[in-house]
Amino acid sequence: MDLWDFIKRYYIDSIVYKEGYNIVNTITWAVILVLAVYLLYRFLEKRFEIDEKFILATCPYIFLGSFARVVEDAGFLAPPISYLFMSPFIFFLIFFLAFPALMLSRKFGRYYIPYALVGIISSLSVLFILVLNLRILNPLVLPSSISLALLASFAYFAVFKNSRNFSSFSVMFAHMFDGFASFMGIKYHGYVEIHVIPSFIVDNFGAEALPIVKFAVIALILQLIETEKNKNLRNFIKLALLILGLAPALRNAVRITFGV
Repeated sequence: MDLWDFIKRYYIDSIVYKEGYNIVNTITWAVILVLAVYLLYRFLEKRFEIDEKFILATCPYIFLGSFARVVEDAGFLAPPISYLFMSPFIFFLIFFLAFPALMLSRKFGRYYIPYALVGIISSLSVLFILVLNLRILNPLVLPSSISLALLASFAYFAVFKNSRNFSSFSVMFAHMFDGFASFMGIKYHGYVEIHVIPSFIVDNFGAEALPIVKFAVIALILQLIETEKNKNLRNFIKLALLILGLAPALRNAVRITFGV
């Protein structure tokens, strides 16, 4: 296998033919993600206090990315434009909207208000497109997965006193939301898991194991994060985890809701 065949097999085909993730591109995207998160943190920590307001103001862009991903799932876009709305390119696409909005918002005293508004307006616009063009086929998936995620998150909140803060609760909720939405999609609606590790879990232990494993892993990670004394770094890592959980959770739940 020459270099082009390797790139085509492990990177290009997984996007063009929607084959899902493999061990090679999973490791590659993970390395790129860690490097990007580190560089972005180094840039932002000198200019912003990364607190709960920063996290909340960023959340609308997570919604935007998820809704835009469903637009591609629904077949509203044709190649090559559609490739930009697939992972990992969708992360860069949203970044190129969120980052300029954040930097321009610095001119205002309460930067998080205009920064959040850009994300809210953009995400609602995309959601409006989905609602106008798709029919709701599975109305119980979204409220059910959210309700179960809230229960699991409150359970974590009750047990671990050192994590009784909004950012930790949000991270746990996001990943529980993802776990339960994925479980419902796989178990009851004919969807399949495309990520390497979750796919291994489903194949060997069933879809029921997804939220259980996610709860244990995220609980452990959060406990490790809480030992970090640098508040900005601690919150930024939580924000990265929130994005990794909430983005696929919303995408999966909305996609299953509309049956696309």
